[in-house]
Amino acid sequence: MLPLSFFYKLFLKWKYYLVLRKFHLQWFASAEDEGRTEEPSDYKKRKAREEGRVAKSQEINSAIVLLFPAIVLIIMGPWILRQLLEMIVWCFSSINDQSLTGWSIFLHFLSCFFKCILPLALTAMVSGIAGNIVQNGGFLFTLKPIEPKFSKIAPDFIKYFKRTLFSLDGIVNLIKSILKITVIIFVSYLLIRSDIPKMLSLMQTSIWTALSFAGYSAGKLLIAAAILFLVLAIPDYIYQRYSFKQSLMMSKQEVKEEYKMMEGDPVVKGRLNSMMMEIMTQNISKIVPEADVVITNPTHYAVAVKFEKGMEGPQVTAKGVDEMALKIKSIARENGVSLVENRHLARALYTNTKINDTIPVEYYSAVAEILRHVYMLDASKRQKAL
Repeated sequence: MLPLSFFYKLFLKWKYYLVLRKFHLQWFASAEDEGRTEEPSDYKKRKAREEGRVAKSQEINSAIVLLFPAIVLIIMGPWILRQLLEMIVWCFSSINDQSLTGWSIFLHFLSCFFKCILPLALTAMVSGIAGNIVQNGGFLFTLKPIEPKFSKIAPDFIKYFKRTLFSLDGIVNLIKSILKITVIIFVSYLLIRSDIPKMLSLMQTSIWTALSFAGYSAGKLLIAAAILFLVLAIPDYIYQRYSFKQSLMMSKQEVKEEYKMMEGDPVVKGRLNSMMMEIMTQNISKIVPEADVVITNPTHYAVAVKFEKGMEGPQVTAKGVDEMALKIKSIARENGVSLVENRHLARALYTNTKINDTIPVEYYSAVAEILRHVYMLDASKRQKAL
């Protein structure tokens, strides 16, 4: 008879299988699988940037922060080593100095520390900032990523394992870590193997020479590793851009909701447009009958022009396209206002002149010719203009 422990282990394996079976498809789902098939809008991109979410590779920053301080270390290495040796000499030579206090010793150590560390720290800081600025497409300062959120504090183990292990990002991070370790081992092996003869000969040299060689070898190793990390960071940057774009992809419903938020509800907007059209119709019902002529396109544009004694020049009193143009022409016919077809002039006046503005000088002659023709047909309008 099988022991109970066998059935218990079988039950646990089956339970874990069901859990993974339930979640693995969701964990590896792409944006398209989740129904997010639409390109991210400018608003969503802008909002993501304001929140500090941009496409960038942390590997590029790490490589840059490693590369430039390593170069500075090689250049300033002998000077830094000299400062450290002077500090050691000072310590031994000042053992019997009774005038020294704890504070003065601390200040001396602090001065030496800053002389040695500050150039490297400043180089690393400037390199990191420059790397972020280049990847972010400009300077970006926001406190959104560090705002306290309870969701970041409360443990969510399923979400953690999904992000770190059972996801495409987790697999990519694992591959990057393996490549980094491989690069460090490979570069270290090549450089150390080539320097073994020199290392063996250091026993016959001075301490200064040995320390200089050790510093130079360390700097050379750091630079070689940083350059290879930078090369490996290029495909990571391409992947991060792809991953970031996928995270911003939108579903059709999200596009509709954003459109409603940006432009307003289409139903409400339609009602507002109807109300505005009604108000404008009421206005042009009073304005168009007072015009001298309506210049048309003939179907798409209509511009009402009026001229009276004392005006600087003819004025545009009403204008419209499509439905509004048809309304203006209808009111003009009902009130006996002349309709003159001039395609280019109607379009030009509509585009370049605001309502109640005097028409531009370059259109004076064309409008004057039309008004002269209208005044010849209507004596009352001619009297009003004289």
